[in-house]
Amino acid sequence: MSFQLLKKKIKEKKAIVGIVGLGYVGLPLAMEFAKKGIETVGFDADAEKVKKIGRGESYILDVDDTELKDVVNKNRLTPAMNFCLLRELDVIIICVPTPLTKTKEPDLHFIVEASQEIAKSIKKGQLVILRSTTYTGTTVEIVGPILETSGLRMGEDFYLAFSPERVDLGNKLFKIANTPVVVGGIDSKSTELARLLLEQVTEKVVPLSCSQAAEMTKLFENTFRSVNIALVNELSMLCERMGLDVWEIVSAAATKPFGFMPFLPGPGVGGHCIPVDPYFLSWKAKEFDFHTNFIYLAAQINENMPYYVVRRTISAIYGNGIDPKQATVLILGVAYKKDTNDWRYSPALKIIELLEKEGLNVLYHDPYVAEINIDNKVYKSSLLTEGILNRVACLLIVTDHTDLDYEWIVGNSKIVVDCRNATKDILDKFKNIIRI
Repeated sequence: MSFQLLKKKIKEKKAIVGIVGLGYVGLPLAMEFAKKGIETVGFDADAEKVKKIGRGESYILDVDDTELKDVVNKNRLTPAMNFCLLRELDVIIICVPTPLTKTKEPDLHFIVEASQEIAKSIKKGQLVILRSTTYTGTTVEIVGPILETSGLRMGEDFYLAFSPERVDLGNKLFKIANTPVVVGGIDSKSTELARLLLEQVTEKVVPLSCSQAAEMTKLFENTFRSVNIALVNELSMLCERMGLDVWEIVSAAATKPFGFMPFLPGPGVGGHCIPVDPYFLSWKAKEFDFHTNFIYLAAQINENMPYYVVRRTISAIYGNGIDPKQATVLILGVAYKKDTNDWRYSPALKIIELLEKEGLNVLYHDPYVAEINIDNKVYKSSLLTEGILNRVACLLIVTDHTDLDYEWIVGNSKIVVDCRNATKDILDKFKNIIRI
C-alpha cells in the first residue's frame, strides 16, 4: 500500500486498526477507535480477557460495560488471540507492559515478543506505532530491527512511530479524547500518518522531530513527577523531626499564584509509570557516559518511603502500649491511587512485606481490589466492620479512596496512621490520628 493510499484510508476512517495488548492502555484506546466507527481488532495473549471482551464485560474501571457491548455487537471491536490476523490490518499499535527487572533494568520482553509476532505477518504499507512507555531509542533500536527480520525495511516498506500513552486512571476530567498526545516517527511520513490516525480519537496531537524525542518526552513527564514527589516526601520526613505539619506547609506554599506547583507526600509511588520511568532514563543515560544522580536519588527516596511508613506505624503501636509482635495492622487501600483497581507497583505491597518481616499480622481492605498476590501469597480484601476495626492494633491509610466514611472508620479504630491526609476534615474530632 502506498503512502497516499494509507493516508486516504486513515482520513476516511477506513483504515483497520489493531491494538496489541488489551490492558489499562490498550483497551481504552481500542474503545476510542471503535466508538469513532473505525474497525478495530484487539489482540491479547490472555484468553480470559479476550473472552470477557467478546461478552462485553469490562475488567477496567475506565471502560464502561454498556459501551463495550455496543461496539462489540456492532463488530467495531473484535477481540482476538490469532496474531495471523495482523496481516489484514492497516495500522498496528503496540500497548504492552514495560516493567523493570529486579535489578531495576528495563524489561522489554513484552515489546520484543509483540514485535516478533508482528514481524511474522507484517506487509508493505502498514503503520506500526509503539505506545508502551520505554527508554529513548527503543523504537528504532529494538522494534524496527525486529520488524525488519521480515525482509521489509522501515521507512521504505513500512512506517514506524512512537506515541506514548497519557492514561490517568480514574480521572473523570481528562480522557483519551481531550488529553493531548505527542508523536514522533522514524521519518516524516511515519510521523504524518501516525498524527492523522491519532487525530481520529484525540483533539490535539503534537508532532515531534523523531521517535526518540517522543520517547524522551514521556520519560521527562514522569521523571518530573518523581523528582517533585521525592522532594515533598523528604520535606515530610524533615518536618516530622522538626515537629512541623508538612500538610500545613504545602497548603500554605500553594497559595503562591506563580512559580510553585504543589505536590503531596505519601507512602511512596506506584502505577506503571512513575516507579519505572526514572530508571529507564538513568539506564539509557549510562550508554552516553552520563550519570543521572539527581534523578536516581529521587527514585530512591520514593522507594524508601514504605520503610519510613512502617517505622512510624510500629512506633505508633508501641506508643499505644501494644507489642507489635502481637499486633494486627489493617491497611486501608492497596491500589496505587484512589478510586482505581490498579495495584501495580503500589507502595502497599512493600509495606505489607515489611510489616510481616517485623512480625506483624497484616490485613487489608480495598473496595476496588478484591485480592492481591505478593510473591505467590494471595491476600483477600477483608470486610470493613466495626468488629475488625476494634480488633486491629492500627489502621494504616495507604490509599484515600473517596467513598469511605473516614469519621466512622477513625471512630472505631485504636490508632490511625494516615499517609494521605484523608482525615484532614476530622482531625479536631479525634486524638488517635497520626499523619505522615
